[in-house]
Amino acid sequence: MAVVKEFKDFILRGNVVDLAVGIMIGAAFNGVVQAFVKDLITPLIGIVGSFNFAGLHFTVNKSVFLVGDFLNIVVSFVILAIVIFFFIVKPVNHMMLRRKQPDAAPTTKPCPFCATDIPLAATRCPACTSELAPAV
Repeated sequence: MAVVKEFKDFILRGNVVDLAVGIMIGAAFNGVVQAFVKDLITPLIGIVGSFNFAGLHFTVNKSVFLVGDFLNIVVSFVILAIVIFFFIVKPVNHMMLRRKQPDAAPTTKPCPFCATDIPLAATRCPACTSELAPAV
């Protein structure tokens, strides 16, 4: 029974639920991007070249290679990658950079005789017992 409780605690943890929601939204967004590319972008490309972009294919020994479908998926991937980069990665990086705390002032200094780290206010090194100049 302890395993069941442990599993239940794991599943109900916030990170797991957030991850599941993120995956579901990502899958739905992927479908939207693929439909956008297939139904709007590639027909526009086809207008310029006056051909059916999605219908591009060739046959070798009765094997059909759907080049147009592959190109649709590549364009979908590129658009998805651009959207993720500009609307998720860059804002998160910017936010993390703004939240970064400045480095704290040092609390130790190296002993000039033995290179051991000692507190700034120390007047004698605990490792080599050398006398040090008082801190200013």
